[in-house]
Amino acid sequence: MQTYKRSCFAAVLAGAIVVVSAGNVWAQCSELTSGLRFPLGIVGSNQGNLLVAETGSAGIPNSGRISVVGLNGTRRTLLDGLPSGANDVGDPSGPAGLLMRGRTLYVVIGIGDSGLPGPAPLTLLQNPHPSSPLFSSVLAIHLSASGEEGTGGFVLEPAHHSALAGGQKVELSNGGADRLTIEMVTNLPDSTPAPLPGLPLNIRGSNPFALVALGDLFYVTDGGQNVVWRVDTATGDFSVLASFSPIANPLPFGPPSTDAVPTGIRLSNGELLVTLFTGFPFAPGTSLVEQVDPPTGIHTAFLTGLTTAIDVLPVTSGHANSYFVLQHASAPVLSGPGQLVEISDGIQTVVESCLTRPTSMTQDKKTGTLYVTEIVNGRVVSLTPAPSRHAP
Repeated sequence: MQTYKRSCFAAVLAGAIVVVSAGNVWAQCSELTSGLRFPLGIVGSNQGNLLVAETGSAGIPNSGRISVVGLNGTRRTLLDGLPSGANDVGDPSGPAGLLMRGRTLYVVIGIGDSGLPGPAPLTLLQNPHPSSPLFSSVLAIHLSASGEEGTGGFVLEPAHHSALAGGQKVELSNGGADRLTIEMVTNLPDSTPAPLPGLPLNIRGSNPFALVALGDLFYVTDGGQNVVWRVDTATGDFSVLASFSPIANPLPFGPPSTDAVPTGIRLSNGELLVTLFTGFPFAPGTSLVEQVDPPTGIHTAFLTGLTTAIDVLPVTSGHANSYFVLQHASAPVLSGPGQLVEISDGIQTVVESCLTRPTSMTQDKKTGTLYVTEIVNGRVVSLTPAPSRHAP
């Protein structure tokens, strides 16, 4: 599977008890802001804002954007002109997962238009002229507190793309006193060879999606290559930490197995938690969260019986050993609403089913409120817990 939509885009969930959440425990989805460009990633900043990665607008190359969203719903552009291009099924692909450390924002850039549809279904050829040389990379954006809070945004021009790809730092100005410095952390391979009979130039595209940090190492999920990359932030060197095998399809239609499609990734008790989204037909119960050991890459099933799990988050309060899992859809072929599921002691509780194709989440540790991006509606929605659900 080559792209997020295809490969990283009723049933009793296998191996778990499923409970529907009692009423008035969580508020229904409340729209915080809308009109975003296919938002894929979200993170809270230490200034009390939300930073949102927008993968781009359909048909407009290099329209990727990072927005600053206030908790009152206001939106301002932090950085526009980030790499974006139509993937092989025509959807925009660009900025995805975000990570903030201090005053540096790290952004994962997806596959973009670095691959072109091949002559047969599920084939892909290298694009000799992609919209940007920065696809399948991780960028570091160094910003000041005043730059985040300022009213004027910054724009990355095509010449800046080339400079970053060449290893140069880029400093941007918005006409005022504020500056934004950007540099390349690592440039992962756009693809790997996957020759087929009669099509020796067929490739498997890379599609990085999210990242976490542990010391001087980054761990980046790749839904195209079905791996987690380990990246040395000092040198930019990368290697495969873990690979994920295909997953059997129990449904009477579709292929006998699908790609694992790792998407969300979190750090919990020194271990990596990686959501496996799976591919078409997205059979309920086949998606899961794997636990990966950072030193060795050994991985085992951790939370099972899910459907299109796209993000996971350890619960910051309440029950110990509880986890939120964001499900992109709740039925085969990406039908059914998106869901927020809480898993505690092997019991799955559907917290809410008010989401439409959600992609990522972040939690305000003070209030317990969850903020979730929705790719279809271009929204950020909030889910607020009852007072008993978060620590005072």
